[in-house]
Amino acid sequence: YPSEFLMQKITEDNQVPVHLHVSVSLQYVAGLKGRALVEFFHSNIAEVENEELRHLMWSSVLFYKTPNVEVMACVLLSTKAIYFLLDDSFIHADEHQSDFWNKENSDCENSSFHLSCCFVLKLNDLQSVNVGLFDQYFRITGHSADHIVTCLTRDSYNTHTFIQQLMAVLSLLARTPSPEPVDKDFYSEFGSKNTGKMENYELIHSSRVKFIYPNEEEIGDLAFLVAEKMDGLTNLPSLNILLYVLAFQVNHVEGSAQNTSSLQPKTLILTSSDLFLFDEDYISYPLPEFAKEPPKRDKYQLADGRRIRDLDRVLMGYQTYPQALTFVFDDVQNQDLMQNLTLDHFGE
Repeated sequence: YPSEFLMQKITEDNQVPVHLHVSVSLQYVAGLKGRALVEFFHSNIAEVENEELRHLMWSSVLFYKTPNVEVMACVLLSTKAIYFLLDDSFIHADEHQSDFWNKENSDCENSSFHLSCCFVLKLNDLQSVNVGLFDQYFRITGHSADHIVTCLTRDSYNTHTFIQQLMAVLSLLARTPSPEPVDKDFYSEFGSKNTGKMENYELIHSSRVKFIYPNEEEIGDLAFLVAEKMDGLTNLPSLNILLYVLAFQVNHVEGSAQNTSSLQPKTLILTSSDLFLFDEDYISYPLPEFAKEPPKRDKYQLADGRRIRDLDRVLMGYQTYPQALTFVFDDVQNQDLMQNLTLDHFGE
């Protein structure tokens, strides 16, 4: 251990997304290759001597206790735990959550020694994994509010790869087997007798960790919500969601030394007639079992919506992935002006 193939794979995966800024300490980690990366893991991160590093992934993460702060992390999966090596700027981003993070080492800030804070979720504490729509993100749930993390991969391939590796590692855990399930028919397995509503599709792993995937009804609920935002202008049965993707909205910051741009996380939804941007809560839904009250905000909040017929042109950037797109719409204040005039003059 480790095999040459595994070291090559981890080296290839050790790539920070070019559009996201990371601190100096994480830049150091991103520069490590092969054996140096494995040695760094064993000497600085691993909690047990005989654990093996199995997978590495860079992703934005959200914590249940700080739902408004998205932070870049290097996610390391071993045979014992999932480690989130976090950008040190995260500790100062949300001051009222100071009890969540231990600040004993803050006196090192001014030295040349760069700190990263590492959040550890032991595999034995893992209870469920919720996979988001179209594998754009996944949420890992432990036994308390401190142990809920969402990884916003914004990439179905990265999500799928991580889930596969996690299942493989969980298979190695020695847990007492759960009792044999009683044979159930389809309706009692997936349906709820009280509401008649289909539940999300659940896969219970041999380690007793639940892997929960969205069912078709989530798309139906989303289509209904989108139709509501359109003020009933559209016939709901004909409304199809063509695209759901987690993206960033680029806001140019004027007046800085160089005109920089800040990236605002958004959910982009394209229907056959409209283009929508939503602020989505990726961490609070579905509600964890210990939640005493519903979240303070809805899962989807409309940030912007435009009709496709008002789209004038689409400008495409020349850089490689991730691609920048600029949508230019005709700036008409009252979209249905002509229709209203017709009604006023020729209707009753």
